[in-house]
Amino acid sequence: MPSHTYRLTNRWTGNLGSGTSGYKAYGRDHEISIAGKPALLASSDPHYRGDPSRHNPEDLLLAAISGCHLLWYLHFCSDSQIIVVSYQDEAEAVMETAADGNGRFTKAVLRPHVTITSTNKVQLAEHLHEKARPKRTKGNCSLRRCDRLRDRFR
Repeated sequence: MPSHTYRLTNRWTGNLGSGTSGYKAYGRDHEISIAGKPALLASSDPHYRGDPSRHNPEDLLLAAISGCHLLWYLHFCSDSQIIVVSYQDEAEAVMETAADGNGRFTKAVLRPHVTITSTNKVQLAEHLHEKARPKRTKGNCSLRRCDRLRDRFR
């Protein structure tokens, strides 16, 4: 089986002068660098003292789920001669926080809005979302309900 290796550098930029001397003494900012790509300015979620103007790991996890579904769906449409001219997903995820402060994602909902050129292929286009679902949840996906999906075709 072929394998693919991905590399990045994650550099903490939140030292406010005294390192991690106290919970409120340091920033959560960090910079994610991947060779040949623009850097991602990241932080923790604002609920955990993060900068709301930066991407946080929870945003990026949801983006990965949505993006993976998008790419598999477009691939299956192309193979099925369904011409997609527009695709926009209004995705949402829920993270529950336990009493000890640990969080885990319990649900991700994808709401793709798709425009195709042939109205007689809507049923097949809807089915291809179901075909793409196992592709995005392979591996160690810990989401219990990441398969809730609402489609809207134009």
